[in-house]
Amino acid sequence: MSTMDASDDVLLRFDNVSRAYSHTHHGRTVRALNDVSFTAGRGEFIAIAGPSGSGKTTMLNLCAGLDQPTSGTVSLGGRVLSTLNHQQLADLRLRQVGFIFQAYNLIPVLSARENAEFVLLLQGVPVKERRQRVGALLKEVGLQGMEDRRPQQLSGGQQQRVAVARALASRPQLVLADEPTANLDYKTAMALLYTMEQMNRTHRCTFIFSTHDPRVMRLAHRIVQMSDGIIQSDERRRPIPDRAGP
Repeated sequence: MSTMDASDDVLLRFDNVSRAYSHTHHGRTVRALNDVSFTAGRGEFIAIAGPSGSGKTTMLNLCAGLDQPTSGTVSLGGRVLSTLNHQQLADLRLRQVGFIFQAYNLIPVLSARENAEFVLLLQGVPVKERRQRVGALLKEVGLQGMEDRRPQQLSGGQQQRVAVARALASRPQLVLADEPTANLDYKTAMALLYTMEQMNRTHRCTFIFSTHDPRVMRLAHRIVQMSDGIIQSDERRRPIPDRAGP
């Protein structure tokens, strides 16, 4: 079992976290997570792996305060998420967390550039800075020359690359990706993951993505294996990249 000592630069911490859902119609309680303790350092590239129903998505939702634990605490950047109000959580997600969704979640009437800029628009970033930052990111993910295309003019892999650029545009501390390759063929999926890994190294933000595909797991620097709401194993395969930098 991989652990992280107190001297490490911990970004995310789960302390004895459980999440139970009550199904009133069936009169029973389902435990999606059961007493999970876990830490993620700055700059890690982590796969949360396991079959459907293992607790992966619940864990990602708790990371960003989209859901709250039944017991235990989740902390991000030293802040216990359950102590934040609705507006504070929304602001934290806007400024500190990037999201990459299985279904891309791009706005159909906006171009690739406009989709990637959207979070910065919400943050009130000036137009010149938005264009410069997003232009550089779209180039990094291999979409130079496609900035003005709308989602329907892009392949699935290209749309997900726009989503990666959008997730990183706000310079978040944490990027969460829930089954980001599920709708892609294997070759496209691996190309996207190589891009995500490169962005992880370049931008030094923490990536946590869920997957049940063993072929995809081989690129992870650390694999947290889930089953029935419990962490079964936690294996670090590569050291955390150098976090020194601008």
